[in-house]
Amino acid sequence: MKKIIIATLILFPGFMLCGQDSRITKEINEQVWLTFIRSFGSSDEEQFKSVHSRDVVRVIQDDGQIFGYDQYFKKIPDSLRAKWANWKKNIELRFTQRISSEDKAFEVGFYKTTSTNIRTGEQRKSFGRFHVLLRKENGTWKIIMDADTGEGASEENFNKASPMQL
Repeated sequence: MKKIIIATLILFPGFMLCGQDSRITKEINEQVWLTFIRSFGSSDEEQFKSVHSRDVVRVIQDDGQIFGYDQYFKKIPDSLRAKWANWKKNIELRFTQRISSEDKAFEVGFYKTTSTNIRTGEQRKSFGRFHVLLRKENGTWKIIMDADTGEGASEENFNKASPMQL
């Protein structure tokens, strides 16, 4: 019996993502994560804001900073926007824990960002670990807390985590 359980966990790592109904997972993926990923890649600030609650708390653990909505979404200076204009950005998410009820969810995982310079082809990758709280507001899932850190983040841990299922 022990061998069957171990084999199941190795072959089907998604079993580790217990506590989340597949219907809710699908809703969150469609309403939050797909928009989050698209808006990150296109630098669409309004679309990025749209997946966050007005009550959002943003925690940058490695810098010891915590922000509310207005501070988190303050206008990006034109000089910084110009600096990144020649870079194509992408973010991938993988999950280690997804717990939900009908109107609240807690999700943990790793992300990988890839930035490619469209002029030179130079590519930069980075990894992070995230902890997110979500809440259903007027029938739509929104991020109410987003915390991330580099601690424990690596390509190896990213690859071990479960990809988003659509």
